[in-house]
Amino acid sequence: MCQAIELPAATISPDTLPPSSKADVAKEKKHDGMSEELYTWVEPEATLGWRRHFSSLLLSADPLITGVETLFLATLAIAAHVLPSEKVDVPGSMRLRELAAYLITASLFRRFYNSYLEAVYFASPSRRTQPPKEHALKGKRADLCGRDMKQLETLVYHDRLTMLSQLALTMTLYYAVPGMYPAPKEDYGPMHMRVLRLVGHHYLLSFGMYSLHRACHVVPFLWRHVHAIHHWATHPLSRNTYQDHWFDNFGNAIIGEVAAQILLPIDNSMFWFSRLFRIMESLEKHAGVMGYTNIAHSMQKYFPFAQMPHHHDWHHEGHKSCNFTFSSIGGIWDVVFGTRKVGRALRFPEHATRRDLTDASAKPSSKATAALFDSPMALLTPVFGVLALAAMKLHASGCVIKA
Repeated sequence: MCQAIELPAATISPDTLPPSSKADVAKEKKHDGMSEELYTWVEPEATLGWRRHFSSLLLSADPLITGVETLFLATLAIAAHVLPSEKVDVPGSMRLRELAAYLITASLFRRFYNSYLEAVYFASPSRRTQPPKEHALKGKRADLCGRDMKQLETLVYHDRLTMLSQLALTMTLYYAVPGMYPAPKEDYGPMHMRVLRLVGHHYLLSFGMYSLHRACHVVPFLWRHVHAIHHWATHPLSRNTYQDHWFDNFGNAIIGEVAAQILLPIDNSMFWFSRLFRIMESLEKHAGVMGYTNIAHSMQKYFPFAQMPHHHDWHHEGHKSCNFTFSSIGGIWDVVFGTRKVGRALRFPEHATRRDLTDASAKPSSKATAALFDSPMALLTPVFGVLALAAMKLHASGCVIKA
């Protein structure tokens, strides 16, 4: 499940930092080459190596949410090791101690990978998907991603609700749906069949998330009250990945990870790989840089219709008018439904996909499929369809999932 990533530096009010003096304040308040304003309101000096960026970006901006998560995971791990297995473990699912290990691993991995991607961003300005002039923010008193102080405070509130709702969902599914978190097995079957199942699982997950994401742009209520919060970041960094309305994150978890595991379940080791790979892919597409440092995207680059971070970056720049490039893994659904756009692919042609190069040289054309599905009813139908199929299969199996 997705959980919140806090801003990597303290959120100091821009009201106390006039635009003309931000750089001067940053220089005056240095501690070991860093200051409280850096990475949130002010970019650091260009001469710093990426390791210096990385070490500074590991800091958390919300001690409360970090403390709650740490306390919960520590309590869960202790309970899993101290209490009798028959009291806390669920037959057909991984043991509670493995679930605790997974949640701890995912939390640490999310933070370290986020810090790594942002260190790459600050250390490699020449590889940013947006040209430097796009980061001027037109004189606004905004953070590096384009959000003002009031928006940042709102995001902290939703980060906290995201954390609580995701942990509650995880524990509910663990005890209510055996197999949602699959147990290890002695024999997993042929590797090629497991890989094919994993690919199918990811495309199914991507279909649900594509439909919901696009609906959040087209359905006025969902845009205005839910998804617009995520698009406050017009200049995304990996920290923006889970900075959404809490219900946006909750909906993605249900329509994506939960429904996909019910309809096309994957085994224990593939589950671990899939969830960590998904963290990498989600963080990278908001990272704002191109190239080999995006490990997950480099791994899927040669899949048909694959997308790169520059696609999602372009999507963020246009707010609601950017009703294109919605897919997560793979990108096939943007092609099928006519919503793929090249974006700034040719800014770094060496990292563009084959589809980018083909589309860039083709004549623009109106896609009937895009117009056909650009209505609330048409977009919500596949969302409810996936949920209905998952509910029917779960009911038929007695609320047990077998990978």
